[in-house]
Amino acid sequence: MKSIKTVVVVGLGYVGLPLALLADKKGYKTTGFDIDTHKIDSLQTGKSYIDDVSVEELEKTGTIFTTDAKVVENADAVIICVPTPVTKNKQPDLTPVKGSLETIAPLLKPHTLVVLESTVNPGVCDEVVIPLLESLTQMKVGKDIYLAHCPERINPGDSKWNVTNINRVIGANSSEELTLAKSLYDSLVDAEIKPMQSLKEAEAVKVVENSFRDINIAFVNELAMSFHKLGINLENVIDGAATKPFSFMPHHPSCGVGGHCIPVDPYYLIEYAHNYGFEHEFLRLARSINDYMPAFTVELLEEALNEIKKPLNGTKVAMLGLSYKANVGDDRESPAYRVKELLEEAGADLVVYDPFITEKSTVKSLQNALKHADAIVVTAKHKAFLEALTVKTLQEADITVLIDGNNGFKDIKDSFAAANIIYKGIGV
Repeated sequence: MKSIKTVVVVGLGYVGLPLALLADKKGYKTTGFDIDTHKIDSLQTGKSYIDDVSVEELEKTGTIFTTDAKVVENADAVIICVPTPVTKNKQPDLTPVKGSLETIAPLLKPHTLVVLESTVNPGVCDEVVIPLLESLTQMKVGKDIYLAHCPERINPGDSKWNVTNINRVIGANSSEELTLAKSLYDSLVDAEIKPMQSLKEAEAVKVVENSFRDINIAFVNELAMSFHKLGINLENVIDGAATKPFSFMPHHPSCGVGGHCIPVDPYYLIEYAHNYGFEHEFLRLARSINDYMPAFTVELLEEALNEIKKPLNGTKVAMLGLSYKANVGDDRESPAYRVKELLEEAGADLVVYDPFITEKSTVKSLQNALKHADAIVVTAKHKAFLEALTVKTLQEADITVLIDGNNGFKDIKDSFAAANIIYKGIGV
C-alpha cells in the first residue's frame, strides 16, 4: 500500500489550520496552502487569527505556509478544507470546492490521495469532485489517483473536544482508497475512525448530524415562543425533562443559530433531495423557525419598551455580542447580525460591542456601550457579559430593560425584577 509521508492541507481556516499543525506534530512533512495572502502573511510571522490556535503552537510547528499551489506536486496526500457556504437564496455554493480542485488537480502526481473534509451534500464527490479530478488530471479516480471524504468535525472554543480527539467517519468508493485514507486518519486522530461503505454515506453523515441539531433547536425555539405567551419557564421545563435517563437530549433556545455548519448544512440536503424529487418539509420548517428567532428577540425588546411606554424608534440600545457562540471571536452566520439589522430598520439608536470582535464593534468597551444605552440586548453569552451585567451595573447606568438572547441571566432574573429592571429571556 502507498506510504504517505508528505501532506498538504488546502484551506487554512478553523478546520484546516489546526489539522495542518496536527499533521506536523504526528510526523508528516506538512504544508498549509491558502490563496488568502493575509492569512499566510499572518502565519509566517507567527500570528494566529483563530482562537483555538495559539502563538506558541505556531512558534513550535514545522509546518510551511504558502500561497504557492505548486507545493501539491510533491504531496502524497492533499486534504481540502475549504468553506461550503450557501448563497443569499439559500442555495449550496460549491465555488470554493470547485476552485480548489481547479487549482490543485493539474499539479497532482499519480497515486496521490485527495481527501475532501469540506461539508457537502450526498452526491457531490461522485457527481462533482470525481468528474473534475478526472478531467483536470487525465487520471482515473480509484486507479491512478485516490479520493476519500472525511467530513470535518471541530467545535471552536471547546477545550475538551478538538481536532485531535473527536471521532471521525471516512468514506471512499473502493477498498484500496478507504484503507489508505483510514490509515492516514488513524495516524492523525486519537479517536475512532469509522469507515463508511461509500463516499455518499460519509457525506450524508455530516449533513444528518447537523440537521439533527437544527431540528431539535427549532423544536425548543418554537416552544420558547409558545411558552412566552403561556407564561411557562421553558428552561425549567427542559431541566425537568432532562431528569429522564433515556430518550431525551436537552437543547436550549436562543436568539438564533449560527456557525458555519448548523445554519448551512440542512440546505445542502434540502436542495439535493429536491433535485431528485423529494421535498424535506421538516428540514425547511426547522430552518424557518430558527431563522425567525432574531425577529422574536427584537419583538421581546419592543414588548419590554411598551411596558415603560417607550418606542423602539429613537431608543438608545446596546447590542452586546457579534459572535455566534460564547467566548470566541467567530461570527460566521451569527444571528446577531440579523438582530442588528432589524434594530437599525426599526430606528433604534444602536451601539454594538463584542470584546472578541472589536474591529466590528461601534464602541471600544462595555462601559462605553452601557453609557449610551437605555436598553440592552445580549446576543452572545460571553463570560465577560455574565460577570459584568449585574443589577448594580445596570442601575448605575440607568438601564431599565435587559433582553437575554441566550438565557445567560435566567438564574438571577428575579433580582432584576426586584430592581424594576424589565428582564425578558427566550422562553423564560
